Amino acid sequence: METRCSVCGVHIVIMGCGRVGSSLARGLEKRGHTVAVIDFDTDAFRRLGPDFNGRTVKGVGFDREVLLEAGIEDAEAFAAVSSGDNSNILSARVVRETFDVHNVVARIYDPGRAEVYERLGIPTVATVRWTADQVLRRLLPAGSEPHWRDPSGTVRLMEVHVDRSWVGRSVGQIERATDARIPFVFRLGTGMVPKNSTIFQDGDLLYAAVTDSRLAEVESILGNPPKGE
Repeated sequence: METRCSVCGVHIVIMGCGRVGSSLARGLEKRGHTVAVIDFDTDAFRRLGPDFNGRTVKGVGFDREVLLEAGIEDAEAFAAVSSGDNSNILSARVVRETFDVHNVVARIYDPGRAEVYERLGIPTVATVRWTADQVLRRLLPAGSEPHWRDPSGTVRLMEVHVDRSWVGRSVGQIERATDARIPFVFRLGTGMVPKNSTIFQDGDLLYAAVTDSRLAEVESILGNPPKGE
């Protein structure tokens, strides 16, 4: 059975090389990931700096040939962070529906539209609460970016990658399978404290409270289909 590695490098494609896109690209590369950046304006690539070793592709993120040139077929994640809401959401949908890349995030300037896009199963980050760090937490493999760690460094709160096969299972079932606590779920742009009966839905972001010693085990359980499937 294939498992997800929380430290191994993966390939990530970014559309948009503005301040956020270039910051994401540099940050991901420093973490050992390979990165391809798409932008229609080639001058924008100057923001990446002379030390950037990733791929730069001129074009838009909803163009199939451009995506192929950026290595989307090998990508684990995609971020649409250009200056246009429509371009971002269209690119995210093309990547998810055409290339079957499910770990996507789109930058949205109009927070009123974010819920509509979340219902399409595409996590969004509205500009009013935007930081590159928030995008990193949605793009990187589970375990890479803790949201909180206790002073002793023993317990952390993580956004955990969950295999789509868990959709339809209850939070109680997930907790029993992992022996970990699920203190809250982020759904349709809003955080919620789940009950045992709360059903995990496609597009949900799940947060687990785990000890460092069990982190890899919990990631492995949730990063793969439930046992028996």
